[in-house]
Amino acid sequence: MKATMRSNDSFMFNSSLQQSSAWLAKALEADLTHFWMKGIKAVLSLLIVTILVGLAGGVLRIFLNLEALFTEPLEQVFRQLIVDTLIILAIVEVFKTTVTYFSEGRVKVTFIVDTILVVMLTEIISKWFSEAHLEQWMILGGILGVLAIIRVVAVQWSPTRGENTQEWPQAQKSH
Repeated sequence: MKATMRSNDSFMFNSSLQQSSAWLAKALEADLTHFWMKGIKAVLSLLIVTILVGLAGGVLRIFLNLEALFTEPLEQVFRQLIVDTLIILAIVEVFKTTVTYFSEGRVKVTFIVDTILVVMLTEIISKWFSEAHLEQWMILGGILGVLAIIRVVAVQWSPTRGENTQEWPQAQKSH
C-alpha cells in the first residue's frame, strides 16, 4: 500500500511538473507586445494627467504670485515671472513629447532638444539677472551651440524627412 501511495504521489508530482513546464513554455512563446503596449499606454496616461495637473498648478501659482507686484520691486517680480513662465513652457514641451510618443509610438528628438533649449534659456535669463561670470556664459553658450547643431541634424536626418521632401518640390512649383 505504501508503494502504491509513493507511485501515486510520484505520478501526481510528475503530472504537476509537466503542467507547470507546459504553462511556462506557453508563456515564453506568447507575444507579450500587446500587454507591453497596454502597460505603456496606462503609464503614459497617468503621466499626461500628472503633467496637466502640474501645468495648472504652475499657472495658478504664477497668478497668485502677482500680488508681489504691490509689495516687492518690479524688477524682481518680472524676473521671477519670466523664469516661471519659461519653466511652464519647458513642461509644455515635455507634454508635447509625451503626447507624441503616446500617439506615434516614438519620441521626436527635436521635441527633446526644444525642451532642453527652453530650460537652457531659463538658465541664461537667471544668470543674466544674477550677473554671472564670463566662464559661465561661455559654458552656457557652448551648450546652446551644441544643442543648436543637434537640432539642425535631427531635422535634417529625420525619418519623416523623406516624406516631406517628396512633397516639397511640388508645393514649391505651385507657388
